[in-house]
Amino acid sequence: MAKRAAAPAGPLGDDFSFVSPVAKYVLFFFNLLFWMISMVLVAVGVYARLLKHAEAAMACLAVDPAVLLIMVGVLTFLITFCGCVGSLRENICLLQVFSVCLTVVFLLQLAAGVLGFVFSDKAREKVSEIINGAIVHYRDDLDLQNLIDFGQKEFSCCGGVSYKDWSQNMYFNCTATNPSRERCSVPFSCCLHDAGQAVINTMCGHGMQARGYLEASAFIHTNGCIDKLVNWTHSNLFLLGGITLGLALPQLVGIVLAQLLINQIRDQIKLQLYNQQHRADPWY
Repeated sequence: MAKRAAAPAGPLGDDFSFVSPVAKYVLFFFNLLFWMISMVLVAVGVYARLLKHAEAAMACLAVDPAVLLIMVGVLTFLITFCGCVGSLRENICLLQVFSVCLTVVFLLQLAAGVLGFVFSDKAREKVSEIINGAIVHYRDDLDLQNLIDFGQKEFSCCGGVSYKDWSQNMYFNCTATNPSRERCSVPFSCCLHDAGQAVINTMCGHGMQARGYLEASAFIHTNGCIDKLVNWTHSNLFLLGGITLGLALPQLVGIVLAQLLINQIRDQIKLQLYNQQHRADPWY
């Protein structure tokens, strides 16, 4: 007993903890923020999905923005849930799952960027395939329709390679057997608009596919969106690099904090085992 009373209260006593409250709660609130964002993404995606007709939704599943929102939201929800609970409960297993998943996502983003740069021709073909698929399902999905119209207005373009790509859509097809009133037309988002124009003429693209490039260029944008998108990408490399860094930096911070916390928890477990062994020692 005399020895126990005389033992000084060292830094590794019962009250000491290797786990830093700063690292623990910074990681928790970091994950909590993205956890709430993920729930909003899922809610918006599900709401947009439920508003659509089942037939239309199934027809353009591969290019549905609502599905993309749901997938990203669910993935983010699961990863950040592990980070939240793992940091709060100091659970090594959940923190390791969080760290590994975040590392895999980061590496996939890095690989996609490198492959997209190295195999730019293949990436262009894939973008062309996606745009053509979106053109085919233009009238099937209101969200997709709004997205295409927004893109064509912002980039001042029409179709994939040219405005005649709209013939791939069954409503705008130029064949003589097409009974649609939009036959040989293009969407109004392809049209040239005056800055002071108050009312948009939604029929301004009527019959434009039947006209030559020079004649049609007086009324609509004849250049395709693929070239416009490529040119915009080359002109905004610094902006895209900043966005990429902005997405990668929180992931790297999360990985570093998770690994730091895992090591601290392991040290704390070793300390607790050490203290338990010495308490069992009658001479402790």
